[in-house]
Amino acid sequence: MIVALIVACEVAFWVLLAVGLSLRYLAKMPRAGLAVLLLEPVLEVVLLAVTAIDLKNGAEPDMKHGLAAVYIGFTVGLGHQTIKWVDGHVAHRWAGAPRPAKPPKYGMARTAHEWKTAGRWILAAVVAMALLQGAVWYVGEGGDTGSLRAWQMKMVWVIGINLIIAGSYTFFPKRPPGGGAEPGGEAFGHKGAGCETDRSPSFSKKLE
Repeated sequence: MIVALIVACEVAFWVLLAVGLSLRYLAKMPRAGLAVLLLEPVLEVVLLAVTAIDLKNGAEPDMKHGLAAVYIGFTVGLGHQTIKWVDGHVAHRWAGAPRPAKPPKYGMARTAHEWKTAGRWILAAVVAMALLQGAVWYVGEGGDTGSLRAWQMKMVWVIGINLIIAGSYTFFPKRPPGGGAEPGGEAFGHKGAGCETDRSPSFSKKLE
């Protein structure tokens, strides 16, 4: 049941996102669209509650319980940015907003972008590890927590890989051909990545 619920939450995430943005840009109902998007966190609360109840009812912790914690963590770390990214492209397509800026390719702007991206993945992994540790404490020393510990180690790998990638751009910044500055790179560095442009009005501003 846990795996089925994770799949249902993932499907519901995209359905709510589509409905919310449709209300915003097609039906011209921004408040209703925002209200729908604010339902997104409810999915994680439901999944967390069902997982806790399943463990409380005596279910042996296994891969599906760990997967639920990882899903919640990655939704916390990456879900908000995903919504903003999709919103930027929908606003450009349906509301005449500027095309979302592409990630910078070179120099300090690219380094800053890589650290922002790494920060989101690390946040996701840390949240997942915290939930997994909570499950370990809940089960106690007498239960089998091997699968939960295994998921925690996977999250350590996620953190390590992201630190290595971001660190590589810090110590070996990518330079443009010919050594020149990337066009628009400095401005992009101040605005951030993805759909964080200064378009107005912007639904993503209300999501921040």
